[in-house]
This record gives sequence, C-alpha cells and structure tokens, in this order.
Amino acid sequence: MKILLVINPISGDSDKGPILNLLRENITTGFEIFKTTGEGDIKKIQNLITSNEFERILVAGGDGTIKLVAEALKKQESLPIGILPAGSANGLANDLDLPLEPEEFIKIALGDHKKSIDAIKINGELCLHISDLGLNAELIREYEQGSFRGKFGYAIQTIPTLFSTEGPYDFTIEVNGETLNKKGIMLAIANSKKFGTGAIVNADGKMDDGIFELLLFKKLDVIEVFKTLNKGAKLSPEFLEVIPTKKAIIKSNKKIDFQIDGEYCKTLNEVEAIIEPQALTIFVR
Repeated sequence: MKILLVINPISGDSDKGPILNLLRENITTGFEIFKTTGEGDIKKIQNLITSNEFERILVAGGDGTIKLVAEALKKQESLPIGILPAGSANGLANDLDLPLEPEEFIKIALGDHKKSIDAIKINGELCLHISDLGLNAELIREYEQGSFRGKFGYAIQTIPTLFSTEGPYDFTIEVNGETLNKKGIMLAIANSKKFGTGAIVNADGKMDDGIFELLLFKKLDVIEVFKTLNKGAKLSPEFLEVIPTKKAIIKSNKKIDFQIDGEYCKTLNEVEAIIEPQALTIFVR
C-alpha cells in the first residue's frame, strides 16, 4: 500500500514525533512524507500525487491542513483521506466521531471503512467543516496573532474579543428564492454539527445530506452558549436561527472578519456559498 503523509509541523503546537513513530510501526511498506510550509503547498502536493500512485493520503494536522489537502485533490484523482487529528481544535475529526488517541486514529486511518462527505464552496474555496463571518472569525484572527496555541490559546483571546467585537452586523441573505434581512453577531455556514471546541450549534446537521445550514447567532447569551456544550439541549430561536439550503449569497453592511475551517481569511462584504456533494472520502470508524 503506497501512502502519502501530509504533516503540518506547527499545527496545535504539538510534537508529531509519536504519531510518526506509530506509523512506522504499523506501515511495513513505508510512506512518503510531505511537511507543509505555507508556501505553495497545494501545488507541491498535486505534483506528488501526479508522479506517484498513492492509494491513500494521511493528514496529520487540524482542519486547515485537511482543507489544504482537499484543495489539492480538487483537480486530481480523488484519493481517500485518513485523518490523524493533531490541530488546535480538530473540529472535523470531532464531528466524524474520530478518536483523539494516536493508536486508535491510526488504526482507523489505515483501515477499510470509508465515508463520502460533502463540502461547501465559498467564494471558490472549499469549506469542509464550518465557516463564519463575525465574532468567531474575530476570535480566530486574534488567536493567530497571539503567542499561545491549542484550546488554551483560544480561551485567553475570548474575553478581550467579546469586548472589542464590531458586531452586531446587518446581513442581507439571498437564499431559497428569498431575500432576507437579518441582524446578528455572527453568521456561520455549516456542514457539521459542532464547532471545533465541541459546542453543538447545528444539532440536525449532517455531512453527507447534500445541504448545508446557515446559522444566524442573533445575540450573545451566556446561558445559550453553555447549552451548546450539552448534547441534546434545544437552543432558543431568540439566540439561533437555522436556515437549511444548497446555495446562499450573504452580504454585510460593513467589512466583516471571515474564516474557513478554523483559519482566518480576511475581511469582506460578500460571500457566495454552494454545496459540493460527495466531495471527499474519509476513513471512519
């Protein structure tokens, strides 16, 4: 079995050595390693795939690294991906119910049980898990500029971001044949149930149903935020509005921070989102 391992050396501020050691113990035929640098990674991965006959790709990193590999596969033969969760939040792995123990996730990544999942194309870029405009993107921007990584890094940025947020925002949403005018502190575009932190914000969301959900967070409510940590808790419609769809155009009254799969992008005024059914094949339990 010919395998390509794509590894992000700095994701999650964690040592990838133990994962590499376990892979060497479990893959007798060896594997090729590609370490991301942030410069031309997609093209380099595409060239590796073109010049080799890989049977699967393993990804050691977080949601952003998985997204990078998915972008590389977009114009190539679709190879199945084995996720080795090693990011700051590992939202996609969490939503797919993948374990976080290296011995367990390596067993799954080298197994035979696969699942095809959808993606969302947002302004021409793939989103596998969750994207948003507003408060959470502001938090990710501050996190990426800070010195601490992992969930602790997110935690220490939360309070100052809450006090400095530019929301609420006025959104104009073209969706399902209607034009809606909405106000909120954040608008998420979700192909999943949870944020990377584990907060359940889209309880009925599925990654393989051919639709995505717009999640409009209308206001900051501490009680409702705590309810997202309780599986099965019903969120108030005064806090969250859910709009299922296959396509949407979202406009903001002013420049707004934007992130895809836990990676900060930029500020913008408009995004277009469209579902990409069965875009990726992942090894699962």
